[in-house]
Amino acid sequence: MTDRTPLVGREAELDRLDAVLDGPGGPPGVVDLTGAAGIGKSRLLTEVCGRAEERGLTVLRGRATEYERHIPFRVFGDAFADLDPELLRGLGAPGAAWAASAGAAADGIPANPAVDPAGAGAGAGAGAGVSAVDRFAAHRATARLLTALGGRTGAGLLIALDDLHWADPASLELLDHLVRHPLRAPVVIVVARRDRQTAPSLAAALTRGVDTGAVLRLDLGPLTERACVEQLAPGLPPDRAARLYAASEGNPLYFLTLLQGQGQGRSGPALPPGGLGALLLDELTPLSAAQRRTAEAVAVLGDQATPPLLLALTEPASVSASASGSERLDADLGVLARRDLIRPRPGGVWSLRHPVLRAAVYEDTGPGRRAALHRRAAAALAAAGAPATVRAHHVERALTDWEPEAAAVLLEAAEQSETTAPASCAHWLEVVLRVLPDTPGHAARRRDLMLKRARALSVCGELRASRDLLHEVIAGLPADDGSGVRAAAVTLCASMERHLGQYRASVALLRRALSRRPAPAPADAVALGLELGSSAPHALPFPAVRAEVLRTLELARALGNEPAAAGALAVSALGEAYEGNTAAARELADRAAACVDALTDRDLADQCEPLARLGWAEFYLERYEDAERHADRGLAIARRGGPLHLLPHLLMCKAIVHTHACRLPSALDLVDEAESIARGIGSDELLGLVLANKAQVLIAARPPGDVSALAAAEEAVAAAGARTSWWTSLVWCVMSYAALHGGDPVRARSAMLRAGGADLAGLQPSMRPLFLEALVTAAVTTGDLAGAQEWAALAGRDAERLGLPVQRAAALRCAGQVLAGSGRPAAAAERFARAAEEAGRSGAVLWEAQSLLIGASLTAEAGDPATASAMWRRGRRLAESGGSLLLTGLADLLLPPAPPPRVPGLTPREHEIATLVAEGLTTPAIAARLYLSPRTVDTHLSHIFRKTGVTTRSALAALTARHLP
Repeated sequence: MTDRTPLVGREAELDRLDAVLDGPGGPPGVVDLTGAAGIGKSRLLTEVCGRAEERGLTVLRGRATEYERHIPFRVFGDAFADLDPELLRGLGAPGAAWAASAGAAADGIPANPAVDPAGAGAGAGAGAGVSAVDRFAAHRATARLLTALGGRTGAGLLIALDDLHWADPASLELLDHLVRHPLRAPVVIVVARRDRQTAPSLAAALTRGVDTGAVLRLDLGPLTERACVEQLAPGLPPDRAARLYAASEGNPLYFLTLLQGQGQGRSGPALPPGGLGALLLDELTPLSAAQRRTAEAVAVLGDQATPPLLLALTEPASVSASASGSERLDADLGVLARRDLIRPRPGGVWSLRHPVLRAAVYEDTGPGRRAALHRRAAAALAAAGAPATVRAHHVERALTDWEPEAAAVLLEAAEQSETTAPASCAHWLEVVLRVLPDTPGHAARRRDLMLKRARALSVCGELRASRDLLHEVIAGLPADDGSGVRAAAVTLCASMERHLGQYRASVALLRRALSRRPAPAPADAVALGLELGSSAPHALPFPAVRAEVLRTLELARALGNEPAAAGALAVSALGEAYEGNTAAARELADRAAACVDALTDRDLADQCEPLARLGWAEFYLERYEDAERHADRGLAIARRGGPLHLLPHLLMCKAIVHTHACRLPSALDLVDEAESIARGIGSDELLGLVLANKAQVLIAARPPGDVSALAAAEEAVAAAGARTSWWTSLVWCVMSYAALHGGDPVRARSAMLRAGGADLAGLQPSMRPLFLEALVTAAVTTGDLAGAQEWAALAGRDAERLGLPVQRAAALRCAGQVLAGSGRPAAAAERFARAAEEAGRSGAVLWEAQSLLIGASLTAEAGDPATASAMWRRGRRLAESGGSLLLTGLADLLLPPAPPPRVPGLTPREHEIATLVAEGLTTPAIAARLYLSPRTVDTHLSHIFRKTGVTTRSALAALTARHLP
């Protein structure tokens, strides 16, 4: 049972937490406790742990610390250190898989066994193993482990993570994964953090979890004066209590500290918050010099403060090995424990009572002594066989000048964390660069380390920082550099510029590098040419670089560089597919697929981007199965250590395939993950593209009238800004569709013209019929039949040229809308039926269902109820099975399965209009509701008046009401 003092003033929060503990395994799976320092988050977390234990849950508790933010998976490793090894071994496959890919948890990254010489072998091995694994595999393995643990630990599992605002990036990535993919097991994760010190990526992940119901947020505010005074200081005179409460602002830690200060004769409430550390340090005043040194060593070591390491830090080597040294340490630890300055933790670790106390002691330790303690810690860990990733933190803190041996440890740590924690890799390299002498003798090494750090920054999504560092590398190279560093730096820099939306800067960099004399080496020319082919189509039409990409392909083939050849073919296939050159794109996509499929994952590890390009090319060619297959392979490779900024492109490719195939729940999951990554990268253009794709999914997934798609599209447009590019045009196209479904056809028309220009040349050629459908719909709805007819004719010509079923289906729907708007429902219904057949041929179930449902309504209006009913049933079944609430809602609106009795003599469409008149709708409102022109509605009304014999709207409303159920 967790030892805990009575909790003060958090009854409402406890009621909500009790409800979570009583039903672990259902939403929410994560509880987010936020508040200021000292407000009581840790105390509430302790209470939650105690109540969980009382209910029979297994409790694992970890704490992040400010001083170990670059040790990967530190906070989770701290929690998993409490796991019973026998339980882990008893889990079979999940435990073994986790131990292999995320072994940091049991005895690796907190490395408690590693700091004990008796356990050095296990600790070092686990730590080194973690450094070489895929961090995304670690996420999945951890999820499987937690699921297995939840099913094997009685009532369930509670993981309590304190001070998460100090957590390392790898731990934050893991938590984000667990929020986005809730565990289907009786597992609850409770995190405590300071909101103002939380990384934006973590705040965004938890906020999205709140929106989806996966996260319960509890914001802890100040305690009431009554709670502070009556429960924390009973019997305190009212005037003094009021002064103390006002000075503390309801913060219980400050209140108790001020109260303690008064008890020691201090002036009380006038004490400013800055004096809090001094009050805490007063507790150390009675200690002896040796006891004070031990407390300082505990503060420096943090979660590694085991007796062997403490002894190494507080005694000379000769004494450390003696019995007297151990006896002295035991005595000092006993004194510190009796004074409640330190407390024991599992695994023989000691920790200071509270992180605030640890920070105060650490900062009060003189800089020289602090550095010396870290130096001794690093040496002791090395003697114990701990991996470089564990030692690097102490090496960094001890480093004041250039030390080759220390730099070697940091570089080894960078190498070990390169794939699992690229942010940590970049940090260790930055530390080395900070102390590396800036002299000619070290210039080459400095450039190499800067280039390596830029790569690490690019992998973890820090595109701007990577780009800026690469500019520095390029500027510092001699004019006659022939080492290949320039080409590598320019290629990576151009890629960063491209992913940041700076296409012209990217192209300029590449063209300059390719035109230098002496010319780049052939291998370098291939890399530069590939990047040029990737960047140029965003700034120029693909035909402008077609010849250069072809030369790159020929050069790659001549060098026997098959991965580069595959990349050049994928670039060409995507460029031709975008331009609508269907025959050329198919031939190139076939060749690219054959080349890529013949390569191993290892061959593609450094350039999995061709898989993204090939997947998108295949999507444009409506080869959805192939597109998803290549996107899946790219995702698998990218998750094993590929650049983070490529994941959104692969995720979006798969999501858009699932959208067209009407697999909308999975499409939403994919775009949510892409959004989570894009928001942390800092590229407005990428974020705009991701949000546009999300809006596409939301349009189909949400019911009619839902505004979430429009909100996503508006944010996408804001992110895209005033730039003009392939992606920006796409963002505005989606904005058009979102506005149309939001009931604003005028805005829809304006957005599509913004995307394509007055001549519509800016619209993607291979998708233009589909985009023109939004213009045609907007025109019909607003009564502009002439404009609708012109755009429908253009869609027909484009579709005929492209020869793609989905685009032909879009053109047929355009023609059908013009016919329906002209009062020719039978001819319109025939176009929609053909559109459904075309969409079905390619597997575009979403468009097939939409064509069937609108066609069913028109077929019924044309007087063929049996055919209409069959079309309606199939369309609604496809929509419902695919999770399209838009289309199921549209189905019930257009042709309900059991229509009410109609006014005799009226067609279904005429009765529909009469019913809306009875509801009080005007002609424009009816036109907008039914996607008709106002003129068509007026024509129907004249027929209705003639058939019924009434002459006014009010009389028609009364007649219609008599026939309604």
